[in-house]
Amino acid sequence: MIGYGDFARVDIRVGTVTSAVPNTAARKPAMVLEVDFGAEIGRKRTSAQLTDLYQPEDLVGRQVAAVVNFPPKQIAKVMSEVLVLGFPDAEGRVVLAAIERPVPNGGKLF
Repeated sequence: MIGYGDFARVDIRVGTVTSAVPNTAARKPAMVLEVDFGAEIGRKRTSAQLTDLYQPEDLVGRQVAAVVNFPPKQIAKVMSEVLVLGFPDAEGRVVLAAIERPVPNGGKLF
């Protein structure tokens, strides 16, 4: 069990995907996403293993939830600045956590 304070330290925000391209240098198939988190956080990049269920054109304009306060991590040639959130389906493919209705970019999960 964790306390609410532990949960509150994980900064999960909503952002809109502004670009999505294949990460051809990654060992496992992935896409490089640029996500707009609004004025406070700005645009961040990430490499995400979403290629099984999503095409780049499916992602541009879509809102996603992401952890924005992990340290950056090098993934192939991409410095991944955020962790986009998803769940595995029955075959282990990543299904993005869904934002039910449009919300302002940068909104914090609580």
